[in-house]
Amino acid sequence: MEKRNVAVEEKRGLKNTKNLILVGVMMAVGVVLRLFAGVIALGNMHPNFLIATYCLSIFVVRPNLKEAAIIGFISGAISQIGTSMAWLGLGSETLGAVAMCLLVAIPMPKLVKPVVCTFLATCISGFAFVGLAAITYANPMPAAQFVSMSIVTLVTAVLNMVIVTVLAIPVNKVLGLDEN
Repeated sequence: MEKRNVAVEEKRGLKNTKNLILVGVMMAVGVVLRLFAGVIALGNMHPNFLIATYCLSIFVVRPNLKEAAIIGFISGAISQIGTSMAWLGLGSETLGAVAMCLLVAIPMPKLVKPVVCTFLATCISGFAFVGLAAITYANPMPAAQFVSMSIVTLVTAVLNMVIVTVLAIPVNKVLGLDEN
C-alpha cells in the first residue's frame, strides 16, 4: 500500500492571511496600550507597549527578516502618535522587530524563548531610541535624562517580557501553533 502525502499549508510568515490579520489586530492592540500607557509615566516618558505586540506577533507568526522589518517599520510609524521625538521610532522599532525575528530563530527551551527574545528585543529597540535621541535631540544628552530613559527602557523590557510570555501560550493554542 502506498503512503499518502498530504500537503500542509505553511503557517508561518505574512503570506498566510490569518497571520496577516493577527499582526494587524496586534498592532491595533498595541495602539490602545500605547495610548493607555500615558498614565504610566516616568518624567515625561512612558513605556511603549507597541513593542510587546510586535514581539508577540513575530514570536507567533515567525515572519522572515524582511517581513519583520516591515512590521517594525509600521510599528515605528504608529509610534509617532503622541511622541515628542518624531521619527526616532521608525529606526528603533525596525531594529527591535528585526532583533526579535533573529532571536526567535535561535534554538532555546520553549519556556525561556519568549522571555529572552522579548526582553532583548525591547532593550535593543529602547536603547536604539535612547541613542538616536542622544544624537538628534539632546547632544550631548544630560546624564539624568539618559538614566531616566534607560530606566524606562528596562522597565518596559520587563513588562513586555511578562506580557509576551503570558500571552504566547494561549495565542499559540488558539492558532494551533503549539511547536513554539
